[in-house]
Amino acid sequence: MITSEEIQEHNIAHNVTHKRAFTHIAHQLADKGILVEEIIKSLNNFQVAIPSWALGTGGTRFGRFPGGGEPRSLEEKIADVGLLHQLNASSGAISLHIPWDIPDNANAIKALAAQYNLKFDAVNSNTFQDQPDAEHSYKFGSLCHVDKAVRNQAIAHNKEVIDYGVELGSKSLTVWLADGSTFPGQHNFREALMRTQDSLAQIYSHLPDDWTMLVEYKPYEPNFYSMVIPDWGTSHLLASSLGEKALSLVDLGHHLPNTNIEQIVAILMMQNKLGGFHFNDSKYGDDDLTVGSLKPYQLFLIFNELVDGMKNTKNPELSWMIDASHNLKDPLEDLLQSVDAIKIAYAQALTIDRAALKEAQENCDVAAAQSILQDAFRTDVRSIVAESRAQNGGALDPIGAYRHVNVRKRLIQERGEVTVSTGL
Repeated sequence: MITSEEIQEHNIAHNVTHKRAFTHIAHQLADKGILVEEIIKSLNNFQVAIPSWALGTGGTRFGRFPGGGEPRSLEEKIADVGLLHQLNASSGAISLHIPWDIPDNANAIKALAAQYNLKFDAVNSNTFQDQPDAEHSYKFGSLCHVDKAVRNQAIAHNKEVIDYGVELGSKSLTVWLADGSTFPGQHNFREALMRTQDSLAQIYSHLPDDWTMLVEYKPYEPNFYSMVIPDWGTSHLLASSLGEKALSLVDLGHHLPNTNIEQIVAILMMQNKLGGFHFNDSKYGDDDLTVGSLKPYQLFLIFNELVDGMKNTKNPELSWMIDASHNLKDPLEDLLQSVDAIKIAYAQALTIDRAALKEAQENCDVAAAQSILQDAFRTDVRSIVAESRAQNGGALDPIGAYRHVNVRKRLIQERGEVTVSTGL
């Protein structure tokens, strides 16, 4: 849908302005003893996976308004992620949701992904919906269900997802449970958690030696009185009981308002049990909005802890993924904005004067510590992120390039005006 030549032509048109901004910030950071080349090196190695379900229009409980040219198959979803990776040089992996995107021929799908220079990130199970061919319903839970037959069905599904992942070259399973209760008395909390722990242990036993299980949590929705895994502490409890291959996964939207997510990140990394992130943004709850659209400073503070933890702990390598719902925007533009926001926050965190911050903390100099963080947050690193993209063949301005050659129009011409992406 877009060629390397078109991207380079677009870059040439913007290169003078870009170089001026990049040279300016490079000199500014050099005066502080920060080498812009080191930041670019870190950015070049940073990849954010795109979930297969995020490539089409999302929706609400009241409606969905699909745009044209949405991917109609797994093959077209891979092509769309390849397009994103062409533009931003940072979306080199796709995360599949089973059974929404079951590969009919794993070898053919792997070969297609390789053509776009893509790998397969975590595979995701689905026990929050009843499938047409399922014998049992998940209406009252899956891994926590009082009926062992329902639990066994959910366990078997997760094992099947692992098997698909092995065929594709994935290395991790993400488990998010909708299990919970909407009314007091509906569940025995203790017994529901015990059943969940036992079910997860059976799934864990099916993991290959080089795999990890990412245990996600959420305080409410779809159940509103209680969730079986409501918070990071419960996730950590389960992951710790399962073994070294089980880790907690943080979804930025899965917290009650004003939760200190950056502190959660620090604690989990201290325990070497942070597995990864699902990035999005929110105002009220699990809004699944564009990353950084509402709380960019919080995103920066989270990356402050991540940069510190990646340097000073033995936490395993992290899995990074977007998890958002694109109800109003072109999904591909939204994803480009999200990846850009993540890399900006990461680059800002890399500009923090760590020695000065440490000194301020040890001297209990609160004002200095605040100033050091806010100085880094207010540093305009956009040209550094753009330079990283350009050095790897991507676009200086991904959305600008996307719009300049009318990629959405091309997608509509190929796929049609009325298309609905599989999954959501």
